[in-house]
Amino acid sequence: MDYKIKITPRTLHFRQPAGTSRGVYTTRDSWFLELTAPGHPNIIGIGECAPLPDLSCDAIPDYEPTLRHFCDLFEQTGQIPYREMEDYPSMLFGLETAVANSGLEPENHPSTPFLRGEEGIPINGLAWMGSFEEMNSRMEEKLRQGFGCVKLKIGAIDFDDELELIKRIRSRYSRHDVELRVDANGGFSYEEALYKLELLSQYAIHSVEQPIRQRQWGRMAELCRDAPLPIALDEELIGVNDREGKKQLLNIIRPAYLVLKPSLHGGVRGVKEWIELADERGVKTWITSALESNVGLDAVARLADQVYGPHITMPQGLGTGQLFTDNIAMPLEMRGNRLWRTPQ
Repeated sequence: MDYKIKITPRTLHFRQPAGTSRGVYTTRDSWFLELTAPGHPNIIGIGECAPLPDLSCDAIPDYEPTLRHFCDLFEQTGQIPYREMEDYPSMLFGLETAVANSGLEPENHPSTPFLRGEEGIPINGLAWMGSFEEMNSRMEEKLRQGFGCVKLKIGAIDFDDELELIKRIRSRYSRHDVELRVDANGGFSYEEALYKLELLSQYAIHSVEQPIRQRQWGRMAELCRDAPLPIALDEELIGVNDREGKKQLLNIIRPAYLVLKPSLHGGVRGVKEWIELADERGVKTWITSALESNVGLDAVARLADQVYGPHITMPQGLGTGQLFTDNIAMPLEMRGNRLWRTPQ
């Protein structure tokens, strides 16, 4: 069968600036793939390739020509070139999604409560970085919306102010009412990390993502061993794309959790491998979107449903579909603290 893949670049615009310890995003560049098979009108698959600048291992200057090369290989063979794409996770995830959405692999589309619109996936609310007043307002909004798990990004303002915000939340909501996750995005120095983690531990924090910058395996291992609260790895996993490298990282660092993003951590196949290796070592995992449009969000939600469902109980880090003013329509909607999908 002959295949054709059209690549369409598109810039999406955030409703409000998305702040991280690496800077503030106001726009988001994605490349959308449209997979077709001439003569077979029912075969149409859409995928999104969305690298994050200064973070993704494949956020390269010649992104589109490289993506075109991989799409050409698929057109020629009808197979995803996994080995060649191992170090290009956002491209791989987009191509995997386009193939999955096309119906070429019907065995990968089991009927589940989520896909039938009978069950939503629980997600954490996300309070973006900002001023103290902004973060407080965002946190209050998430709590009013009924989120039982809230993720707080820290590192943009004074740490004492961030602690005060967490203290206020805990004075009103116990750990039984609200689960608090904290994401430092590598914003702590190694010298101050343990002290800050000890301060955070006073407030019944579920976990802290990536307290120090990646590629410091020995230091991260020490923190995972000595910190009074669980540590989750996120950025640490970027660029570790071969199986032996993943085993080595997990064996050395021994984290409590992995936070897995298909666009950053090896696409669908790579995330499944991370989960397999983590399970073998007693490391827990959850799946997170990475500022994709609704096309990518839908694919991430379906992956979470596939690997953890049905009846997911741990809140996943999925977006709400409301990030952008010019998002792409998909059959997703938020109801309370769950992401639902309308059956097609």
